[in-house]
Amino acid sequence: MLLYINFPAWIKPVIIPGLPLHWYGLMYLIAFGITYLLFKYQVKKEKIKLNEDEITNFFFWTILGLVIGARIFSSLVYDTSGVYWRKPWLIFWPFDANMRLVGLQGMSYHGGLIGAVTGAVLYALKKKLNFFQLVDLTVAGIPLGYSFGRLGNFINGELWGRVTTMKWGIIFPHAPLFSTNYSWVRKIADTVHLSYNPGDMINLPRHPSQLYESFFEGFFLWSVIWFFFRKRKKFDGYLLCMYLIGYGIIRFFLEYFREPDIDIGFPIHFGAKIYPTALFLSPFNFTTGQILCVLMIITGAVLYAVLKNRVKKVSL
Repeated sequence: MLLYINFPAWIKPVIIPGLPLHWYGLMYLIAFGITYLLFKYQVKKEKIKLNEDEITNFFFWTILGLVIGARIFSSLVYDTSGVYWRKPWLIFWPFDANMRLVGLQGMSYHGGLIGAVTGAVLYALKKKLNFFQLVDLTVAGIPLGYSFGRLGNFINGELWGRVTTMKWGIIFPHAPLFSTNYSWVRKIADTVHLSYNPGDMINLPRHPSQLYESFFEGFFLWSVIWFFFRKRKKFDGYLLCMYLIGYGIIRFFLEYFREPDIDIGFPIHFGAKIYPTALFLSPFNFTTGQILCVLMIITGAVLYAVLKNRVKKVSL
């Protein structure tokens, strides 16, 4: 009896073979659409004075900032080859060396967050709108849309988790292979009843961390913000603070199930072992994502204190 799951062969990244239409891109369009519809729902229900053009333009600026920030951050922070530092024009170049259209390969959540906030701030300043009110309406829907973004990662068979012996571990076809010359590889293979010959390079089951993130950073976080914090909103910017803190905490712990970028590994590590990075060896080895999540949590907490204090001064 096999104690793992093979990645479904029928799942393909491309929607229509031969055309540059991918499920990953479609999932993000669905994510933007859901966030937009929930934004409009709140505007109508709370009778906020925003016309259709203002809503559309606000989303345009925000999404434009998101894409730019996500791409720049991914290229300059997560790519360790240095090619984008040497040739920055390639950051937004959508073709490969053979001039085939491949789109923009690689996006960073944290870079997207910074870019989206920047775009929202610029538009709010330009139109003299309440930035914190607008961003609260946005973050109330973002996590639900984010669920579909992570499903897109799963369909692509990317951003897999660390090696596991859990029965729901999945063998992702594009994940790195491991040599059975290592005892830990043989031990895991034997545990999940994975057959091999001595010296073979084999693929091991991984946590489906994309699905963990889709649920907890997506649907779960959205439910908490939408049904709990939204109804207890104390001031403009309150939901933004809760989102930064909530996402930061959830993502920090889920990073323990996700394999860090091989070229980066653990920028901060206090554990006795850090290799192989595909294994969970210590809770004191921290990924780049965890470091950024801590900064998110701190930012959310400081912003909460500042905005809450500002409300108190106004009410005095």
